Amino acid sequence: MAPAIATYEPRDPSCTVLYKVIADHLETFLASCEADPDATGLPAYVQRELYDYLQCGILAHGFLRLGCDTCHKELLLPFSCKRRGFCPSCAGRRMAQTAAHLVEQVIPWVPTRQWVVSVPIPLRYWMASSQDLTATVHTIIRTTIGQYYVHQAVTRGIPRDKIQPGSVTFIQRFGSAINLNVHYHVVFLEGVYLDRTAQGRTPRFLPGEPPTDTDIADVVQKISRRVIRKLRQLGYLEAGLDAAVATGYDPLVDDAPELAHTMAASVQQRIAFGERAGQKVRRIGAGFGSEGEAPTLTGPRCASVQGFSLHANTQVPAHRRDQLERLLRYTARGAVSLERLQEDANGDLVYTFTHPWSDGTTGIRLSPVELLEKLAALVPLPRVHLVRYGGCLAPHSHLRGAIIPTPRQQGVDEEETDTGSPRWGWARLLKRVFALDMARCPYCQQGSLRIIATITQGEVIRKILRHLKLAADPPLIAPARVRQEAFAWSSA
Repeated sequence: MAPAIATYEPRDPSCTVLYKVIADHLETFLASCEADPDATGLPAYVQRELYDYLQCGILAHGFLRLGCDTCHKELLLPFSCKRRGFCPSCAGRRMAQTAAHLVEQVIPWVPTRQWVVSVPIPLRYWMASSQDLTATVHTIIRTTIGQYYVHQAVTRGIPRDKIQPGSVTFIQRFGSAINLNVHYHVVFLEGVYLDRTAQGRTPRFLPGEPPTDTDIADVVQKISRRVIRKLRQLGYLEAGLDAAVATGYDPLVDDAPELAHTMAASVQQRIAFGERAGQKVRRIGAGFGSEGEAPTLTGPRCASVQGFSLHANTQVPAHRRDQLERLLRYTARGAVSLERLQEDANGDLVYTFTHPWSDGTTGIRLSPVELLEKLAALVPLPRVHLVRYGGCLAPHSHLRGAIIPTPRQQGVDEEETDTGSPRWGWARLLKRVFALDMARCPYCQQGSLRIIATITQGEVIRKILRHLKLAADPPLIAPARVRQEAFAWSSA
């Protein structure tokens, strides 16, 4: 019997275009990566991400039994893969959870500004394959922007050693065309905090002035110079030359050549494998520049120089916490939108953009294997932090505990707040994002839903699903077509 009112229904990812493409072509794609006898294939963590997605949200792979303590009806909740690469469902939950945690438990009630930093194409590839380089470039970006706010306070007579800026950085690995594009969304407090803990007083926020176009151009030029200098020190660029010339240093080629080839093609929006290898991605509808290049203003509070781009025109007032949470959800969003992925009559996949590009392009067209190639390039390296904190918002900052939002500011009682963990419960997130109250039974609207059991054994899973007349077996993964042809030829 269906619930009397609209409520949560477990998703069925097997009906989506993305799931069908991966299930039908995953083995073929992996086989094409191993076609060369000397090839090592994609790394295990990339293959695991692809295979685990095929189990995400599928009841046949296990679920929770939720039961009502009043009417005794039950609801089945499938397990998720909890991966960080491209899974839309897990990315959506992580997006909502991160934004809610930052708004309620981290970012104080002060004005904030988003600084978006893009880097040259070669650097995107180098950072995608190196956790240390990604962290190093982030440190340069964060400190350079932080110095802008610190300098404002110093010019007003505030001691430099008594003030701290604060920031939260989201490292995004994707562009609007599902291409590998490592860039940074840095949410800075629009000002600095004055440290008064030595006098036994709480820190005081000193508001800063909004940056001008001249300030933006100066900041992006400093970032470009410092990053290029660091790349020369690390061996990525030739030392002693005025121009930024790559040395050919690429550790990933030796460790995982197929993944390196995939990433290199993705950042250039080209195809790495198959019949169209080396060609540009089909559209619908640069390096580091030159030494001494002057920054170019490309819009309000937006400038670019030597392949680096900085946009800082998005500001959120202190009292607009709803607007701040929407901004944080945008910066923490996932790489793939299921609503924008469609299959045409020829079997190609069309991925449309939310906004047309400057040249009029409204989307891209990919074959199924080309889509898998793009998804593989988006999988982050293991144990890489994609959200980083800086200044007074850093976890070990002695100021953080004194400036985080208070229960009174949030309008809740002290006992209702939980600052011990950033993880939000499934029911709590659904209520916050979709206004669905999963604490109450969707059938009787009186009892509470509670976990009865965790079902992971195959025989028990099939028995329950057959009783409920649901699919007891997971969707099939199609075998590799390349291998099928090879077998038919050898047996002929």
